[in-house]
Amino acid sequence: MLYDAPGKCPVCGSSLSVAKLKCYKCESELSGNFKLCKFCQLDDEMKEFVEVFIKCRGNIKEVERELGISYPTVRSRLDKAIQALGYRVDEEPNREKVSLARQDILQQLSAGKIGAEEATKLLKQLG
Repeated sequence: MLYDAPGKCPVCGSSLSVAKLKCYKCESELSGNFKLCKFCQLDDEMKEFVEVFIKCRGNIKEVERELGISYPTVRSRLDKAIQALGYRVDEEPNREKVSLARQDILQQLSAGKIGAEEATKLLKQLG
């Protein structure tokens, strides 16, 4: 049985490296110090988002439908994925976008699509 390799150390949170590789067909083994790919270092939720985003070919409306999340949430998660992969995202959020995102979160809360805890988390992420 194969398990997903963790991207971060469960003790201190630092990046991990791979020390041994094995071919399950011929049983060859290679030892050394290998780095994990950037995607391996994403947490499970972020990996799922990136996978859906790629599957939907970057179509945000399709990502919204597939994950059952709003446009501002898709944008927020996309920005986080970009940052987690080591790229810069414009740090100055547009006030109008933030206001719309807040309204959307509150509408989702009011409609019962998300709970108070999730709404609080999302609002904190907006800053």
